[in-house]
Amino acid sequence: MSLRVVFMGTPDFAVPTLSEIVGQGHEVAAVYTRAPAAAGRGMELRPSPVHRMAERFGLPVLTPKTLRTEEASEIFRSHEADVAVVVAYGMILPRPILDGTALGCLNLHASLLPRWRGAAPIQRAIMAGDKETGVAVMKMEEGLDTGPVGMAERVAITAEMTAGELHDKLMGLGADLMVRALAALSRGGLNFTPQPDRGVTYAHKLANDEARIDWTKSAQNVHDHVRGLSPFPGSFFAADFGKGMERVKVLRTTLSDGQGAPGTLLDDKGLVACGQGAIRLLQVQRAGKGPMGADEFLRGVRLAAGSILP
Repeated sequence: MSLRVVFMGTPDFAVPTLSEIVGQGHEVAAVYTRAPAAAGRGMELRPSPVHRMAERFGLPVLTPKTLRTEEASEIFRSHEADVAVVVAYGMILPRPILDGTALGCLNLHASLLPRWRGAAPIQRAIMAGDKETGVAVMKMEEGLDTGPVGMAERVAITAEMTAGELHDKLMGLGADLMVRALAALSRGGLNFTPQPDRGVTYAHKLANDEARIDWTKSAQNVHDHVRGLSPFPGSFFAADFGKGMERVKVLRTTLSDGQGAPGTLLDDKGLVACGQGAIRLLQVQRAGKGPMGADEFLRGVRLAAGSILP
């Protein structure tokens, strides 16, 4: 049985879920997304990925600046939806919105709750060295990702997987999970289990000062840090190649054998000593340039073995 749905989402991660909901024959009464933001060299206003997809489907799009007014609540209730589906919307839903549909609000969250509640679960899972994560469909409450879970799927985090690769895997898996949850909900068969009190961690929003690589940490920690921030925002080191300090993003590394003072370039192919062990740089990116192999980069900047990467 099809449901009448209000969809709320903003980034690329949310687009496949919207597409699957439409493809499964549910009626999307309205799409809520963040307002167009200035981007690019010309700082032109660009609609969100969800906004663009909704327009392709001919769906009505709303971009309210706040949901905390009586007018916003009245508009939301006027959709007369069975359920709201929320995927990385980017705004907190107040109680009148949470209560504004017949069956509540379902949120697709990119972790195995209660681990990694919050804004950056994909990056935090990799940065922490987790071996697995997943996606969960949760019934929303006023707390931060505290609601009971209806369905979940697990995914292994492989040793070289980046945040970008995990994002794309969870994006598709999450879309499938949500439409299965909606199918169960339409039959009255979606049962929710409260989250346990143990195992709660928070995936705090990434801060700018976290991106710099700390070579004094172990090779494993540096490797996890790099892949957890790749490709965006990207971990980095800074060095002077003759024109002042320049940031160099590190996009891929691998664990390797070696030892030395932290940050020391141990050979001319990108082997760098860490506080314990060493990592090999595989792919980096200079400001204003595309990604390149570490060996090509080192030849270009003429960094020899024994150089220190601060």
